[in-house]
Amino acid sequence: RGRFLLLTAIAAVAGAVVTGLLVNIFEHKQEAKDPFFRVVEITDETEDPATWGKNFPVQYDSYLRTVDQVRTRFGGSEAVPRTPTAADPRSVVAQSRIEEDPRLKTMWNGYAFAVDFREERGHAYMLDDQTFTERQQVVKQPGACMHCHGSVYLPYKKLGGGDLIKGFELMNQMPYTEARKLISHPVACIDCHDPLTMQLRITRPGFLEGIRALKASEGVPDYDPNTQATRQEMRSYVCGQCHVEYYFKGPEKRLVYPWANGIKVEQIQAYYDELGYKDWTHKTSGAPALKAQHPEFEMWSQGIHARSGVACADCHMPYQRVGAQKVSDHHVRSPLLNINKACQTCHRWPEEELRARVETIQERTQLLRNQAMDALVALILDLEAAVASGRGDEELALARKLQRQAQFRLDFVEAENSTGFHAPAEAARILGESINLSREGQIAVRDATFQPSFVNSMVR
Repeated sequence: RGRFLLLTAIAAVAGAVVTGLLVNIFEHKQEAKDPFFRVVEITDETEDPATWGKNFPVQYDSYLRTVDQVRTRFGGSEAVPRTPTAADPRSVVAQSRIEEDPRLKTMWNGYAFAVDFREERGHAYMLDDQTFTERQQVVKQPGACMHCHGSVYLPYKKLGGGDLIKGFELMNQMPYTEARKLISHPVACIDCHDPLTMQLRITRPGFLEGIRALKASEGVPDYDPNTQATRQEMRSYVCGQCHVEYYFKGPEKRLVYPWANGIKVEQIQAYYDELGYKDWTHKTSGAPALKAQHPEFEMWSQGIHARSGVACADCHMPYQRVGAQKVSDHHVRSPLLNINKACQTCHRWPEEELRARVETIQERTQLLRNQAMDALVALILDLEAAVASGRGDEELALARKLQRQAQFRLDFVEAENSTGFHAPAEAARILGESINLSREGQIAVRDATFQPSFVNSMVR
């Protein structure tokens, strides 16, 4: 009898455990079917991310953490205190890149970046850092700058009377100070998500037009990422809306991604050369110079991760488990600060080994970058001396063209925020070409009969 009672008790306990487990599984399945609880109604005019956060508290909490300032070995920013002023109320800024490396001032001499250029910070700062940069005091920036520094989807539509492209065109032409009054938030949920389905979407006209031009060059006409891209492609395209090279076209300051020839650095340079476009004339050398912006999308596209189908979000916004839900981490940070989820999902190696691999790539890129910077500065100084000695524009034309090419290549890697990691071989190739072009430019200053070995459309 005692054994029977014991077996009955064991069976009862086991039954309770199994029942509890089944109930838990059922609840989690139901939770997974309905991944959020609708607290508020969200529409295509709900701009404030805090409102979206009522329905998506996990994602919103991580989005708020983009205020974090944590430096990795080769990137990120330290919190540098400053005394707020009426003109600039910021009490914390990132460290100055031009003070860390004064060679940048030589490279950008005569351009606003020689006055103020700081380490990158999180999305939370993208609007204020653009608003209060000292570059605003040097040049009158256009409203086109808002395209990548604020939540512009709704302001574009309001400005255009419901027409996104028309609003984009109107804001481009506005003075920055006037456009800034229309912007309330840095990049927000509405810029990347459809409010009804929560599917990823492209809202930036610059990217819509740029990717259409790129696909056309590849034989795919009238490409629309919102209807033709895969979900995995969209997990990179939403980042490529802003992390790209661009320029302002014509007096209307239309923001354009120069991808009609392709997205490699020499293809972009050829595009600019065909237009005869320059960002400014270098103050001391007289070269028609270009300023690369932040071509992360272009460089990532040349790397092994892109070729393997790995999206930007896989590394910078990796999935995390919250109960039964699998959600993207909206903290948006360096994978080196989140190696477990960002890297070890695919790479089964210890964290320190993976960090070492990344830093080895970055060390080698930084070494080449410094050699390219020294070569470029030497060319600029040689040109400066030649100008001071009275040598004419025709005599220095070739050396100036070579400076333009060398400088754009160096700046393409300098402005791209992975220190070579997104595409190590491509970054090394670009920097190697930059070094060669600068040294050939120095020879051209000394020898008017010199013919450079590196030939592209600008030299021809």
